[in-house]
Amino acid sequence: MTTNQSNDSGHSRSILLAGAGGVLGRHITRALTEAGHKVTGLGRGGRNDIRADLTNRDALLHAVDGHHFDTVIHAATALRKPPMRHRDMHATNALRIDGTAHLIEAAQATGARRFVAESMVFGYGYGDHGDRVIVEDDPFGPRGRSPELERHIAAMRIKEQLAFGTTGLDGIALRFGLFYGPGGTDALLPMLRKRQLPVPADHGRVLPWIELTDAARAVVAAVERGRPGEAYNIADRTPMGFGTHVRCVAEEFGLPKPLTVPLWLMRPMSYAHTVMSTTLRVSTAKAERELGWTPAHPATRDGLAAMRAAALP
Repeated sequence: MTTNQSNDSGHSRSILLAGAGGVLGRHITRALTEAGHKVTGLGRGGRNDIRADLTNRDALLHAVDGHHFDTVIHAATALRKPPMRHRDMHATNALRIDGTAHLIEAAQATGARRFVAESMVFGYGYGDHGDRVIVEDDPFGPRGRSPELERHIAAMRIKEQLAFGTTGLDGIALRFGLFYGPGGTDALLPMLRKRQLPVPADHGRVLPWIELTDAARAVVAAVERGRPGEAYNIADRTPMGFGTHVRCVAEEFGLPKPLTVPLWLMRPMSYAHTVMSTTLRVSTAKAERELGWTPAHPATRDGLAAMRAAALP
């Protein structure tokens, strides 16, 4: 899957992409290929070039035996739909810990020197961060305020520690905002159409968002220009509350306005309630400065408009 286009790194890289079959993975594959790199997909699904489960160390190492790659990217997730309860994150937490450890062994076995890890802004901690804009030098992976939150945050903390702490491997982490866009937002549309997606009023709470094609472009920039041992916040320039984001989706696609409910009513959906209760702003100045990356869609409304336009016949 290569093209003849040149890239800023000066040469085409051979890349193993874990999670190539996922929503983000498909966008990453397209962006890397268009930049002139050769992508080999790794995952459990039949469409992957190499089929293996990251949680099965021996099977993974057997699957990559005899292959050589310059770079390995960890974008694997166990999520097939938005997580509602804390337990919905458990399998992805395992991929962030055991899966990362096994994938790093596979990277070493294939001679890779660069390892790019998908991380998340929630690694700075769930909850109210106020008006302060968080930068990459702020503490990442503080202890969670409950056993479940610690379970999620520890997984993000350990994933980055493994990426940065492996001798001979240039680790880079991309701390993404919440994803939306082609392949992601689509899942909300049927629920909005049937008025099955109530959302709370935000009352000043905001979260970082990132459109999926912009996220994929950031991965290409990290592969080509990321500094080893560094993390980068990747988000658009317009933080937005969860409820406001969903209402924007409904408005852009001409769907019924979602029902507004009190936040406490979302408590049975424990993980979603935690996310909707969080206020978090991040700076992307470092990514813009060092990676040469800027979001093509500076706000959710821009990304949604582009998505709707692309879907028109």
